[in-house]
Amino acid sequence: QVQLVESGGGLAQPGGSLRLSCAVSGSIRGMTTWNWHRQAPGKQRELVATITSGGFTIAYADSVKGRFTISRDNAKNTVSLQMNNLKPEDTAVYYCNVQVVLFRKDEYWGPGTQVTVSS
Repeated sequence: QVQLVESGGGLAQPGGSLRLSCAVSGSIRGMTTWNWHRQAPGKQRELVATITSGGFTIAYADSVKGRFTISRDNAKNTVSLQMNNLKPEDTAVYYCNVQVVLFRKDEYWGPGTQVTVSS
């Protein structure tokens, strides 16, 4: 059974930084795409950053481009999101997600971690 657990959320001041990590347990086989999503109160969940298993494709939402960096550590089986120059509008619950394709498509989500940016 694949499980994802996020950590590293919390309170940050505008202009500050946080690093989110997503720990993965269980066996994952197939082509994978790792994503960070976020959902602010009263808003739809949005895709923030994505990285393929080989790191060949990395993409960011325009709202975080140049401030956030997604990375994958295959040895530690983690996916991270480095968030710099945080803004109040980055406040949201952040979710780690993986899409796996091997003859069929499966998808797994973490429970989420709260990020609050406020002075």
